[in-house]
Amino acid sequence: MPVVNRDPAGVERSRPLYEVINNDKKRVAYFYDSDIGNYAYVTGHPMKPHRIRLAHSLVMNYNVYKFLEIYRAKPAVTSEMTQFHTDEYIEFLQKVTPDNMDSFMREQGKYNVGDDCPVFDGLFEFCGISAGGSMEGAARLNREKCDIAINWAGGLHHAKKSEASGFCYVNDIVLAILELLRFKKRVLYIDIDVHHGDGVEEAFYTTDRVMTVSFHKYGEYFPGTGELRDIGIGQGKNYAVNFPLRDGIDDTAYETIFEPVISAVMQYYQPEAVVLQCGGDSLSGDRLGCFNLSMRGHANCVNFVRSFNLPTLVLGGGGYTMRNVARTWAYETGRLVGVEMDSVLPYNEYYDYYGPDYELDVRSSNMENANGYEYLEKIKIAVIENLKKTAPVPSVQMQDVPRQGLGMSDDQEDELDDLDEDENKDVRMTQRQWEKKVQNQDEFEESDDEDMAEANGVYKSNGRTRKSIMDFQNPSAVDDDMEIDSGVGTPVQKPTEPAADNDDTILEDAENQVGEVEAEAPRDAALEGEKEGPQTDRDGDVDMTEADERPEEAKIKTEEVDGGALSESARDKSPAAPATSAKVDVETAKASEQPIAGSGETTAASGEATGDAEGSEKTDGRSKTAEAESRSG
Repeated sequence: MPVVNRDPAGVERSRPLYEVINNDKKRVAYFYDSDIGNYAYVTGHPMKPHRIRLAHSLVMNYNVYKFLEIYRAKPAVTSEMTQFHTDEYIEFLQKVTPDNMDSFMREQGKYNVGDDCPVFDGLFEFCGISAGGSMEGAARLNREKCDIAINWAGGLHHAKKSEASGFCYVNDIVLAILELLRFKKRVLYIDIDVHHGDGVEEAFYTTDRVMTVSFHKYGEYFPGTGELRDIGIGQGKNYAVNFPLRDGIDDTAYETIFEPVISAVMQYYQPEAVVLQCGGDSLSGDRLGCFNLSMRGHANCVNFVRSFNLPTLVLGGGGYTMRNVARTWAYETGRLVGVEMDSVLPYNEYYDYYGPDYELDVRSSNMENANGYEYLEKIKIAVIENLKKTAPVPSVQMQDVPRQGLGMSDDQEDELDDLDEDENKDVRMTQRQWEKKVQNQDEFEESDDEDMAEANGVYKSNGRTRKSIMDFQNPSAVDDDMEIDSGVGTPVQKPTEPAADNDDTILEDAENQVGEVEAEAPRDAALEGEKEGPQTDRDGDVDMTEADERPEEAKIKTEEVDGGALSESARDKSPAAPATSAKVDVETAKASEQPIAGSGETTAASGEATGDAEGSEKTDGRSKTAEAESRSG
């Protein structure tokens, strides 16, 4: 019978985790900081940074990480954040904590911090991780170290120059675009979040070097901006593109507007780099969203932008149903490296989040689409007409860059590689080397780095089903692997002194009751079994003792049947104490095929002849037992 390969969740893994569908060998840099999931806004807040950790776990366990260069970016510092934000605002974010926030009431009102954007532990560090990944990704694109950079912790598009908004404090997108503009003449920003990307649009509303394109819900909805007629002012006129939408737009309708508009933007604007914000709140079933996109409809936008082969920075954003956002971002990571993931989720540390179906897909619902064909066509035509009014690509005179680029230079990275190699001379593959290693999609066999992968959270198939309770045993427990039936009875010792408390008395009564119950059981079957051959004892073990060797065991059983074992002194005084009388009684019982309890009657008679009080008590008890056995017989 062939061995079925199952993952730790018990799921059959006959199909591969992914299939290579695009082998264009794009270099993809993936930025992830494991600390990001440790931050939480406040209890009950819909924004949960933990979703990024869920997405990363899926990326690792789908083995997509093999085609990524994984980096942990240096968190952005104050001097980098103030390239866009005001010094006073960043200083406030750095100082305010839940413990001292009462002393910053005036500043909280000024900077819109407190309601949608609460003060929480590690607020500034969280902003630094988010902005650092986006800025480092842009820097690597500038140095042509990668073709695509991914930072799912970024995409916080609502933050303003000196104001927090919509769960966003530091606008990592603006900071990343500013970095790209150091080397790129024109940068295109695309936003598929359900909310309007107002913070980014406002930052570049008066320039033609950045075009912002936002597809969003417009109307009685946050933030209330993003009308079709908002096209920019001054030199930036016609370089702000807004596509207002209504509730319930589905995959088909979204595709009919997204692809023509983006194609026209590429044709007329001709950007040199793209920043794509992939907010997950445009997915169906989002807590704060009102669109009806499936995971594949959402990922189609990512795949279409990728097809233009421009340096692309892919960022996260909104998304408030964690399991849907994590699945979508993990799937889009796979599409960016050119693989199609299997629909059945692999086992991972957050496997229970995806029940009850445990599938990758996020499907559309039967929500009504309020975006009619005529409405979408009218908006699309107006948008394309505005794009035709844009000027040709300007010639930007190159000059000395006024500041040092973000991130590490090539020489600094080489120094870190040499240091890592010197410190780990006896290690086959270091953590740094493993994160930078990218597997060729044309390789026939996968590399043997399972141990390092397992140390980084990848669960491997082992043929086992779900974990058993026996998998968790106490190594320091006492070994109790002893023989159940030794064949030798242990006489019950009667206490030499009267019981001092009720517990001993209760135990004595329980022993007497057990003895009486055993005495009431008929012994005919047992005696017949001794004549015929081996029998099974009460534990189910085969008793190999021969029939002629059984009297000694019968004697012990007779003593157990009695209401209690005789003390040593009582056996010395009683003439019926010797074991020979019990042996004779057993043989007599065999001859007459009577219950062994008859020996108890003989013992009772002997006890009565002695006139001993203890013997009298046993006579009464055994007489009752004998009567009960004769009735049952």
